[in-house]
Amino acid sequence: MSEHSPRLEQPYPYQRVELVEPDWTRLPGWRDVTKAEWESAQWQRAHCVKNVKQLRAVFGDLVDDRFYVDLERDQAERATMSMLIPPQMVNTMVPQAVPAGPGSLTEALYADPVRRYMTPVFSDRRTDWPSHPHATRDSLHEHDMWVAEGLTHRYPTKVLAEILPTCPQYCGHCTRMDLVGNSTPVIDKLKFELKPADRLAGHIEYLRRTPSVRDVVVSGGDVANMPWARVEDYVSQLLDIDNIRDIRLATKALMGLPQHWLQDDIRAGMERLATKARSRGAQIAIHTHVNHANSVTPLVARATGVMLETGIRDVRNQGVLMEGVNAEPHTLLDLCFHLLDGAGIMPYYFYMCDMIPFSEHWRVSVAKAQHLQHHIMGYLPGFATPRIVCDVPFVGKRWVHQLAEYDRERGISYWTKNYRTSIESDDADALTRLYEYYDPIHTLPAEGRAWWTEHAGGVHGEAERRAAVSRAAAEQQKLLTIT
Repeated sequence: MSEHSPRLEQPYPYQRVELVEPDWTRLPGWRDVTKAEWESAQWQRAHCVKNVKQLRAVFGDLVDDRFYVDLERDQAERATMSMLIPPQMVNTMVPQAVPAGPGSLTEALYADPVRRYMTPVFSDRRTDWPSHPHATRDSLHEHDMWVAEGLTHRYPTKVLAEILPTCPQYCGHCTRMDLVGNSTPVIDKLKFELKPADRLAGHIEYLRRTPSVRDVVVSGGDVANMPWARVEDYVSQLLDIDNIRDIRLATKALMGLPQHWLQDDIRAGMERLATKARSRGAQIAIHTHVNHANSVTPLVARATGVMLETGIRDVRNQGVLMEGVNAEPHTLLDLCFHLLDGAGIMPYYFYMCDMIPFSEHWRVSVAKAQHLQHHIMGYLPGFATPRIVCDVPFVGKRWVHQLAEYDRERGISYWTKNYRTSIESDDADALTRLYEYYDPIHTLPAEGRAWWTEHAGGVHGEAERRAAVSRAAAEQQKLLTIT
């Protein structure tokens, strides 16, 4: 470089993170809320936004009626999840906007990344392809792989335990929209049949007689919605099983309702579990779900610090890539540094949004996911650089560069795997078959969009047929397990 050459800036300018708790009193509905009330888990739960009327009460006339009409239409015609948003999460929408009279926050709220996935409106959704022809309610076939009610055995050494079907907040893009939350006008939710005690007992019984499993993800729903005594008893029973070495508690509430994890009884209970885990050489970690830097506030950092002080191994983040939320390199890096530097949360995974109904406006192509993985490399420490993964139906998590083949014109990627799921014990071709994943159709070139327009009807029928076959295989496997 000559002495006259300009100094070139890095593509991403790193800056030290300073977390800020947005001032909730800027919003008309919370002008008189005290700090003590705001930091109370009970107050937060009691004042969750559950419908359009309650959201209007929070924002008042700062948001135009057209937004509320747009939201009401989405709730009636597109929403796969009912509305439930803690004040903590609502407060991270339009956090920097300064109210300046009637309607002044309307455009900022429409553009807000947290609002885009927590409170989708009808105008957000695509009208050409609102759902992919291969979209299904249980897109990952977790229900098909139940070995006991709510216990999915997909990977050889790991299980997913859905211990309850509710959360403190409902995200519009929820991959478990088939089961979790209240029914909506377009989705009649499945229901657990067993009583909670019997369901959890079934999990413990299966794990005691399946020594190949060492790793349990305790999820739902969200563990923050189950009475703590029941959570602690369940996890303690898991720790009594000799082959269980890793337990991960999945809770978006660490971000959406950090007040829950700051309660004295939760803190004491987590310390008891962490102590028991260490005494027998096992590990407990918390996995949370943060999708944008605006959601990482000082209260989230406090809750994370309190949990780490109990002696658990780590707090990690599993986000979801979504257009309009975080699907740009700088936005992802901002989120990662807010998590790592601001809150002590490990950036762990970013999942591609799953192929559930009415999710096409959020989903990105595999090619874009690969682009994002490339552009976030080199800035974060290697151990804190998140992997961007595609959760391929019947396969599982695959790093986005691991595909075997990729038809970019039609947006079909092909993937392989090196293990059998719990419904493939007699499938000789499971390890050699190519498994498909599908890009959003609107991201394809004209030729690809034309192909899908011509073939979508038959494709949808084939998707339904394959789903029926997988359900039948799952029911057969359950009968074999019981007998």
